[in-house]
Amino acid sequence: MALEKESDKAVDFSRRAFFIGACQLGFLTLLGGRLAWLQLVEGNRYKTLADSNRINLKMMAPARGQIVDRFGVPFAVNNQNFRVLVVPEQTDDLEQSLRRLQNLIKIDDAMIQKVLKLAKKSPSYTPLEVTDDLNWEEVSTVEVNITDLPGMSIDMGELRHYPFADAAAHLIGYVGAASKQDQERDKDPLLTLPDFQVGKSGLEKTLDPYLRGKAGSSEVEVNVVGREVRELRSQESHEGSRVVLSIDAELQRFAYQRLSEERSASAVVMDVKTGEVYALASYPTFDPNYFTGGISQERYEELRSNITLPLINKAVAGQYPPGSTFKMVTALAALEAGVITEGTHVFCPGHFEMGNARFHCWKAGGHGSVNVVGALAESCDVFFYKVSTDLGIKKIADMAHRLGLGAKFGMELQEERAGLVPDEEWKRKKYDESWHPGETVIAAIGQGYMLATPLQLAVMTSRIANGGRGVEPWLTGYVGDQPAPHGPWQDLGINPAHIEIVMRGMSEVCNSQRGTGYGARIKEPGKEMAGKSGTAQVKRITKQERAAGVKNEDLAWQFRHHALFVGYAPIGNPRYACCVVVEHGVGGSKAAAPIVRDLLQMAQDRDPASKSLVPVPAEDKKSHG
Repeated sequence: MALEKESDKAVDFSRRAFFIGACQLGFLTLLGGRLAWLQLVEGNRYKTLADSNRINLKMMAPARGQIVDRFGVPFAVNNQNFRVLVVPEQTDDLEQSLRRLQNLIKIDDAMIQKVLKLAKKSPSYTPLEVTDDLNWEEVSTVEVNITDLPGMSIDMGELRHYPFADAAAHLIGYVGAASKQDQERDKDPLLTLPDFQVGKSGLEKTLDPYLRGKAGSSEVEVNVVGREVRELRSQESHEGSRVVLSIDAELQRFAYQRLSEERSASAVVMDVKTGEVYALASYPTFDPNYFTGGISQERYEELRSNITLPLINKAVAGQYPPGSTFKMVTALAALEAGVITEGTHVFCPGHFEMGNARFHCWKAGGHGSVNVVGALAESCDVFFYKVSTDLGIKKIADMAHRLGLGAKFGMELQEERAGLVPDEEWKRKKYDESWHPGETVIAAIGQGYMLATPLQLAVMTSRIANGGRGVEPWLTGYVGDQPAPHGPWQDLGINPAHIEIVMRGMSEVCNSQRGTGYGARIKEPGKEMAGKSGTAQVKRITKQERAAGVKNEDLAWQFRHHALFVGYAPIGNPRYACCVVVEHGVGGSKAAAPIVRDLLQMAQDRDPASKSLVPVPAEDKKSHG
């Protein structure tokens, strides 16, 4: 019996041992299988994860693309930028080191406090910028004394530079550090780089995606605390595309110089056939080079509070009553509607009466009997007052839209404004009021609610001068080696005979002794210009002031009339159109016409239309490491 019990126990023990051994073997088999899986199948993945813990991938900022004129003259380039960097952990006393540097080169206390504040937020091994844009003398001074400046070094980067400064500021714009708003709007990782700059205004802003370039990368081995040990490999960054503009830099500079003789003015010169803009200037202006390094709050406030608004690009964003420059629109609408013919005459006694209202002509004694050509030449208001009553606002507004008023062209400047061409529907929506006949009378001479930009008036003039083609303005000719598409321009469906009548009136404005622009004509044979003057009312002189002999030029500057003039040249084969607006310049013929004359004269002398744009040379395509 005892032997049977011992035998049973032995059997139970063997079973238990076998079960435990089997479990152990299964566990070891499972563990071995898992280890084999991790080693053979997942090995590369975990090796990569391990490498990621000791290798940092850094982005390398690309060089920004250049902006050049149609002949390759630079508007925006990258200059060498020497700056001082400091590594806080390599200094015994950071503030003391900064004070030593202050004794050698110009650094104000605000810069020092900025670095000290930044050092508290950053790892001690991170290089911090102390100052930049050093000249060669300052670089030499720092290098000679570098042993007395522990932790400091000279670094070379790039700084955006605008050679034409004020003359092209509104056109080209400027760059600045990418803000949080920029980063939220544009998810490009480049914008997260410290001090990476993006376009803030003008073409720099609109064309930023092309100018920005593509980032490079650098794999850097770091130690356990994140300090760089060595660079393992790198991929070059690619410079942004070079942009070639339609602008003629010398014509642009000349336009700026002529406008600077006035207190506030703007000008546009464009090609009536292709839409190329050769000059687009606004004055007063600013130096965009002040913005690239960060403009001071005091200087910015000075610009922002200036009554002449130097930060506004008036050529595309200034909206003015077009005044008598609008009379070509009314004339074409009346001719098309059959309200008048070339032989229709209207008697001008110096005023026009409608009910109890009296509308004055600019010439107190009147012009007598005039037809449409004479009314344009002498800018007779009464002729267009009378015509408008038979024509109506809708037909006037329709012709205005066809000639480019009341809408944006979608060109490369985001500051562009649409102006305003009012009609019955607009007033009903805007004011919930009906349109009055008297409003048609003043709209016919470009007053009342009517608003236009200098760019729109230049386009209007171009569409008349080219025989009725719907040309639109543009600035970008090439992005890299790729031409930007423009045109073809559609026919506006305006009777060529009607356009010829209006152009004859515009010619007499400048080339007939009775014309309002005769004193500002181009006298050189073959280069004569045609045009139209305009005076846009800002403040109405009351009946009492008129009786007292008060004239517009007697008012404070900001209450005087705006002076406008539009023109094209040469008369025989129109190619160049121009619009100039002199804010509060009183009279278009006196203030604006001479500037238009000079710009059209220079445009013909330089004749940029006869020369093709220069694309980016193949040898200029380069990468940066």
